[in-house]
Amino acid sequence: MTDPAGAPGAAHQKIDTSVPHSARIWNYWLGGKDNYPVDEEAGDAYTAVFPGIVTIARSSRAFLRRTITYLAAEVGIRQFLDIGTGLPTADNTHQVAQRIAPDARIVYVDNDPMVLAHARALLYSTPQGATSYVDADVLDPDRILEAAAGTLDLSRPTALILSNILGHIADHDQARSVVTRLMAALPSGSYLCVNDGSRGVDPVFEEAQDAYNESGAVPYNLRTVDQITAYFDGLDLVEPGVVTVPLWRPDADSPAPEPIGEHGGLARKP
Repeated sequence: MTDPAGAPGAAHQKIDTSVPHSARIWNYWLGGKDNYPVDEEAGDAYTAVFPGIVTIARSSRAFLRRTITYLAAEVGIRQFLDIGTGLPTADNTHQVAQRIAPDARIVYVDNDPMVLAHARALLYSTPQGATSYVDADVLDPDRILEAAAGTLDLSRPTALILSNILGHIADHDQARSVVTRLMAALPSGSYLCVNDGSRGVDPVFEEAQDAYNESGAVPYNLRTVDQITAYFDGLDLVEPGVVTVPLWRPDADSPAPEPIGEHGGLARKP
């Protein structure tokens, strides 16, 4: 586990500003400022082909807020393991959870040096709760679980959050294996929350993403809805199941939701 407060300079030294990075582009689409000109150029090139990507990014963030609200307010979950954190922005996991339950404990995991450099914002917690940051790769679940156990009691129900991270694993079977390993370490009553870019809804989105993947940036692989649903095998899906994210328990005062190329769901471990 890396102490982000101890070596922000080292983290900055590893940041490659010559190549666009998905976390920084995503931050740009969300209206954030933690990005570089190369990221803005890549983001603008993407939106020129598919302007709807901004809606997907913001809908993904809204889905995260609604699922965490459900987990903290309706189910009583007090522990969250958020892997593939991304850059801090509005309504981060700890902010949503601790507004409802000040004693909530959150562990963030990412291996992006820029996220590491900004981890202080993620580590701000209520006095009753706790937050920590683990510098680790999603492909190393054993290291993640070992480090997370320093903050979370993994014998108690925990929510595992994988938001727009599994698409970075090229092989779908490998991505499923990572999810299985992580969920196997959590007890009955834990939850899995996954959302990822999807194929089969918007061909323009798919063309834009395929072009992005060929640009030299770190690829992000869109999955079919069946592939996303497979992450929840053996778990009990919460209604309405795996759906395009605007349709997952939308806010009562939100505009009529429309399907987009981003699917997600929430499920309980029996």
